[in-house]
Amino acid sequence: MLDLNISFGAFPVAVYVVSLVIMGLLILHSLLRGRRDVVWLMIAAVAGLFAAWLTLWITVDTLNTFGGPLDPGAYGWIYAGFAGLCVALRALLSFRGWGKIIPALGAVLFLVSATLGVNAAYGLTPTLASFLHISTSKIVVLPAVTVSSAAPQTSPLYVTWNPPADMPRRGLTGIIAGGIPNEVSHFPARPAQIYLPPAALVANPPKLPVVVLMMGEPGDPDPTIIARTLETFAAKNKGLAPIVVVVDQLSKPTFDPLCLDGPRGNVDTYVARDVVPWISANLNVSLDRKDWTFAGFSNGGGCAAYFGAKYPETWGNILDVSGIEFAGLTEERAVLKEEFGGDQKAYDAIKPINIMAGQTYADTVAIFTTGELDSHYGPGQEAVSKAAAAAGMTVTFKRLPGVTHNNTSLILGLPVGFDVLFPRFGLSAPVTK
Repeated sequence: MLDLNISFGAFPVAVYVVSLVIMGLLILHSLLRGRRDVVWLMIAAVAGLFAAWLTLWITVDTLNTFGGPLDPGAYGWIYAGFAGLCVALRALLSFRGWGKIIPALGAVLFLVSATLGVNAAYGLTPTLASFLHISTSKIVVLPAVTVSSAAPQTSPLYVTWNPPADMPRRGLTGIIAGGIPNEVSHFPARPAQIYLPPAALVANPPKLPVVVLMMGEPGDPDPTIIARTLETFAAKNKGLAPIVVVVDQLSKPTFDPLCLDGPRGNVDTYVARDVVPWISANLNVSLDRKDWTFAGFSNGGGCAAYFGAKYPETWGNILDVSGIEFAGLTEERAVLKEEFGGDQKAYDAIKPINIMAGQTYADTVAIFTTGELDSHYGPGQEAVSKAAAAAGMTVTFKRLPGVTHNNTSLILGLPVGFDVLFPRFGLSAPVTK
């Protein structure tokens, strides 16, 4: 049940069809009752549209509850849901006896349909489990760490690597067995998940690059999309791909500790002193900084820019997909007061643009992507990319045509980054122009 697809497929289609049938019955019932009832039905529908507009104006435009405008695809569903609900509530007054079941069921289904439609517009929680923020991932027992060869790697892996007979065709994803201890930070992160490419699952695996990924807010440490992306790359490159560790920077789906150390939690320390040492000690990864990438989407993209800018000795690469410009962008006044005691200078100091301005990055590769239609976060993303270039990073900036701020920006943004990173990792031949 938890794996039920609620974005596409039979279930949402069935809900939409039944909702349309019930709406048709409500309209037919009104027509049979005469002109007066039809007028009331139309008034109810208009009232619903107005209620939707008022709700959106208060929550989105005035209170900025969701940290910016909604995805364009969500608005139609919200208006339709409110209008349908009001029509159903009005119909409860005109149906008699057991017939009231029809508008009552309609009221529920209209709201469910609107919820499913909005969820599908974003596409980040396609299953019932992901929508409810329940993980159904399996536990992954990590391969043993192999002893590094005494001889340094003089040729890239794509040249020297020959897949052994025991290499599986596909990689493996799931929750890390035993988790990543938080002994230093005590940050209550939800269980980290991992993607191990085919080349990591053989008896004597090579030392592979590593990517640390953070997803958006609201969100979960879910490797599904990046694993799907890297499976495609691995299939073209003899099973080679980076190991990905998806870590939680939120602690719960709708809470934002800002990727800093502060009253909301010690995320900075968690990454720098818990996650990084754990990866080095427990995974078959290269320890060369050029093979270490901090990646993130939306809220996580802002974290990627922050960690990559602050700790260049660890992170040789940044992959920032539709990232926010700086921590607390959507609640700036509250963050300034709660986290920095009103000290604007201290707040400005943690913004990636300002961190970059104080350093020169001799060998950091940074990829920034944004949806062409993402007018809310896109300008800030471009500003961070320009600051990175000015600070000496080798920057790729890509606008994704026709894309807003949703799962499509992640699905299309990740391949842009790995097209750049695979040759740098030595997992594929350099691209010739």
